Amino acid sequence: MNLQRPNANDATSTANRSRSVVPQSGLCSRCMDGCKGNCEVFQASFRGRELIYPGPFGEVTAGGDKDYPVDYSHLNIQGYALGGNGLPQGVAANPDTCTFPSVSVATEYGWDRKVRMAAPIFTGALGSTEIARKNWDHFAVGAAISGITLVCGENVCGIDPKLELDSRGKITSAPDMDRRIEIYKRYYRGQGEILVQMNVEDTRLGVAEYVIRKHGLDTIELKWGQGAKCIGGEIKVDSLERALELKKRGYIVTPDPADPIIQRAFRDGAIKQFERHSRLGFVDREGFLAECDRLRRLGFKRITLKTGAYGLRELAMALKWGSEAKIDLLTIDGAPGGTGMSPWRMMEEWGVPSIYLHSAAWQFADRLAKRGVRVPDLAFAGGFSSEDHVFKALALGSPFVKAVCMGRALMIPGMVGKNIGLWMNNGGLPKTVSQYGDSLEEIFVCWEQVSDLVGASEMKNIPLGAVGIFSYVQKLTVGLQQLMAGARCFNLASISRRELMSLTRECADVTGIPYVMDAYRAEAEAILDA
Repeated sequence: MNLQRPNANDATSTANRSRSVVPQSGLCSRCMDGCKGNCEVFQASFRGRELIYPGPFGEVTAGGDKDYPVDYSHLNIQGYALGGNGLPQGVAANPDTCTFPSVSVATEYGWDRKVRMAAPIFTGALGSTEIARKNWDHFAVGAAISGITLVCGENVCGIDPKLELDSRGKITSAPDMDRRIEIYKRYYRGQGEILVQMNVEDTRLGVAEYVIRKHGLDTIELKWGQGAKCIGGEIKVDSLERALELKKRGYIVTPDPADPIIQRAFRDGAIKQFERHSRLGFVDREGFLAECDRLRRLGFKRITLKTGAYGLRELAMALKWGSEAKIDLLTIDGAPGGTGMSPWRMMEEWGVPSIYLHSAAWQFADRLAKRGVRVPDLAFAGGFSSEDHVFKALALGSPFVKAVCMGRALMIPGMVGKNIGLWMNNGGLPKTVSQYGDSLEEIFVCWEQVSDLVGASEMKNIPLGAVGIFSYVQKLTVGLQQLMAGARCFNLASISRRELMSLTRECADVTGIPYVMDAYRAEAEAILDA
C-alpha cells in the first residue's frame, strides 16, 4: 500500500513540513516547537472543526485516495479469438458481422415497468451542494441528451430559500426543485429518467408528495447512507439568518446558531460558516416495506434504493428486503467515494471498499437467485470513471448488475464544458483547449451530433457543460463497445463473470474470479490433450 498521510492532503490544503512522516499518525517524525505549518493538526489548532471537510467548500469535489489491498485494477478483461455472444438471432460470428460498432450498450432496469438507457451509466445524486446547484443546467441537459438517468439528490427542497410550507410543515412550493425537473424534461428524448432522492428531512417535508403532484415523476429513491459517508448530508452557509432558518425547518445546524455565544463568535469573525446536517436514517424491515407501499399508493411507478458502504448485514438487508418490496433498482455504493460535502477522514477511513462490497453483493444475490428469489436489478457505484471500470463492474455483478453509477466522473465534463465557455469569453483559453481550435464547433468533437439531436437553432440555449457530458458519454460508449467486442460480447446481457481474471491470488479470494493462471486452464488442457 502507498504511504498514507492522515494529516496532510491536497483535499484539506494541508502538507507536512518534514520529508519523514510517521505512517499511522501522519505527523512529522520531528515535530518542532515554532513550526509554521501546515499539517492538519497545525491548522486545526486555530480553525478547529473547519478541517473536517475538503475545501474550499462548495467549490470542489473530493475523492478519497486511500490505496486498498484489492481494487478493480486487480481485475483484467479476457479477450477471445473464438465465437461471439449476444449476436442477433441467425447471425453467424464472422469478421463481417462481429465489428465493434455493432455492439449494443443499451440497458434497462426495473421490476416490471422498465427504464431504457442509451448507455449503462447514470449520475450520482446531485443534491443540495452548491456545486450541484450552480452547475445543474449543464448536468441535467447533458444527461437528458445523452439518454441516461439523472438522480436529483437529497435536501434540494429543504434548503431552497424560496421554499413555502403549509401549516403542517409540508411543501406547497419549491422553485429550485421545479427548475431542476423542468430543465431535464425540456431536453428528455425518451431514454433514462429523472428521479428524486429522499432522506429523513425530505420525507418529513413531503418531497414525494410534491414531486408527484406537481411534476408527475414516475420514480422516487430512498436512501440508506452514501458511499462516501454514513452520516447525513451537509452543506455550509455563511449567514446567521440562513442558519437560523434552516434550523427552524428541522435540520441539525452546527454550531448552534441560536446560542448567544456562537452568535458573538460569528459577529467577531471567528466563526465564518455554519454546517447544516441531515439526520441519520434508521431502517427496519417493516418500516421499509410500509414506506414502499406508501409511495406506491401516492402513484409512483418505480421505487429505487441507494445504499452506502455499510457492512454485510446491511447489504443483506438491502437485497432481501428490496426483493420483498419489489424495488426497481438497488444502487450499492462502495468506499472510498467522492463528494463535495463529506468529512474527509470519513471518506478515507469509513466503510467497505467497492470491490469487496460488490463481490459480496454478487455472492448474496446469487444465493437468493438459486433459492428462486427474484433479485432487484443492481447498479454498482464507488470510484468508477472509465469504460474498463464499467465493463468490470457489469461482469463482476453479472447477471444482476445493469448499470454503473458515476459521481464525480460525470460532473467533471459538465464543469469543463462550462469553463470553456467562460474562458472563451474572457480570451483566456488554455493551451490544453486552444490546440483544437478557437470556435465551439472546432473544440467540441460532438458539437454537430448534439446540434442534430436538439436542432441547430436550439444550440444557443444548450449549456456547454451539457455538450461536455455528451462527449464524455460518447467516449465511454465507444470504449465499452471495443472492450465488449474483444471479449466477443455483442450486447450487455452476454457479459458474464468469465470475462474477467484476477491478477493476484488475494483478488481471486475476494471476488471469486479465477486467478489469471487458472482461468480457462481446463479448456486449454483439453485442447492440448485432444
